[in-house]
Amino acid sequence: MERIELDGSAGEGGGQILRTSLALSMCTGRPMAIQRIRAKRPKPGLMRQHLTCVQAAVAGMLRSSLAERRGRS
Repeated sequence: MERIELDGSAGEGGGQILRTSLALSMCTGRPMAIQRIRAKRPKPGLMRQHLTCVQAAVAGMLRSSLAERRGRS
């Protein structure tokens, strides 16, 4: 499946692009990559709360996947 490439400096250039694209990626199963996240901000790059959001999404997907596998056996 083709990866979606996003420019994280576009628009408001904040964490919302991460949260939205992460949710869409999880719903559609399409991989995504974000370049230049928060590039125009005084402190560019991911902040702690953005990383926490990604970690929570991964944990949720793992729990969902494990629960689904258990249900099949």
